[in-house]
Amino acid sequence: MSSAIPLLLAIGLGLAGWLVARARAWRFKSTAAQGRLPSLPIYHAWYAGLWIGGPVLVFAAIWIAISGNLVLQHVLSGPAASALPAFGMRRDAILNEARNVASGFADRVLIPEAQGLVEPFREAAALYSWIGIAVALVLGLAGGLWAFTRLKPDFAARARVEGGVLFVLFLASLVAILTTFGIFVTLVFETVRFFGMVSPIDFLFGTHWGPDPMANAATTDGSRYGAIPLFWGTIFIGAIIAMIVAIPLGLMSAIYLTQYADPRARKWIKPALEILAGVPTVVYGYFAALTVAPAIRDMALAVGISNASSESALAAGMVMGIMIIPLVSSLADDSITAVPQAMRDGSLAMGATKNETIRRVLIPAALPGIVAGIMLAVSRAIGETMIVVMAAGASANLTANPFEAMTTVTFQIVAMLTGEASLEHPATLSAFALGFVLFIITLVLNIAALRVVKRFREAYD
Repeated sequence: MSSAIPLLLAIGLGLAGWLVARARAWRFKSTAAQGRLPSLPIYHAWYAGLWIGGPVLVFAAIWIAISGNLVLQHVLSGPAASALPAFGMRRDAILNEARNVASGFADRVLIPEAQGLVEPFREAAALYSWIGIAVALVLGLAGGLWAFTRLKPDFAARARVEGGVLFVLFLASLVAILTTFGIFVTLVFETVRFFGMVSPIDFLFGTHWGPDPMANAATTDGSRYGAIPLFWGTIFIGAIIAMIVAIPLGLMSAIYLTQYADPRARKWIKPALEILAGVPTVVYGYFAALTVAPAIRDMALAVGISNASSESALAAGMVMGIMIIPLVSSLADDSITAVPQAMRDGSLAMGATKNETIRRVLIPAALPGIVAGIMLAVSRAIGETMIVVMAAGASANLTANPFEAMTTVTFQIVAMLTGEASLEHPATLSAFALGFVLFIITLVLNIAALRVVKRFREAYD
């Protein structure tokens, strides 16, 4: 069943019910005591519309998810599928090709055996499409009948509609929670599988990272999965170099824009600064690889650093810091602006200079928001991939030299999951273990930010 059909059915039936219920509620107004209803006619209309369109949409989502399998099973149970191979890739290719031609996604079949299945697929798709439409109509009419039996002059339609809206908002908020929980469960499950092959001690405290996706999984060498160089690279690039660039520039730009900039200058500078947040990370990666990294290498060679590389942690960290300046600047700007004007005026009235007011009054008062912005920027930086891929290199080096190539956890996750190893190989499963550790690090950063904000938050009248 096409996804447009249930949507149109839900809109059409819901709109019809909405109009009829609204007209009926207006007639209730003439018979109600003192000519007033407990709820406006618009709420009666929305009550009927939601009861008609809601079940249709829910059924349509479920039906679209399962109808493909129903069509496939219908075709496989027919005589046309008797000549198919029992299993294997050729069987799947035949079925997929016949389905694509029947659905209109392909003009003709390339595998001769698929020609005889095209028409059965068309017939099955049409059959289940009509079944879906019929059930959707029945659900819409049943919901409409239920709603219209409830519509009476004394019916509190407003409370029911608002309750339904609150339920929808609750489901929307639940999606984020369930998604996070699903990610966590998946990472934990795959990480446990990985630790069944590689010792957690070797993984968490080993200093050599060199997985071999082609090696025999039964004879895995745990010493090749030491992730300390990856964790160090992630912290060194994302939490040290990038923050050295982002925090001073972001905080000073926020102070300038809020305290010193002319309103006309702020009108142009602030949007220009925030444009940095909308630049794709791959563009930052090109900028780092083609401009910043060669410039840093040439500068290092000019001052006598002979081992400087064209792929360096410093190049990736600097560009990453530039990328996250808007996060630090915008949140610091908002926090400083939110400090009551009375505190500024009181400090100046006591004889403090503008500089002293900023350092001793505004910054401490805005500290929760500033810290939250910095923590958010750190979380964003340690999760960055494209800049690292294009500018920092793939070498897992445990070094403090910013001019050498270095890699991060996110780069290795991409490398392991896009390789040729199966999902049962420890090299592939190591990506989930790295993701789990990165998830925990980000969670700890967020918890620390919340504790700092809670500790330093102050309420102003």
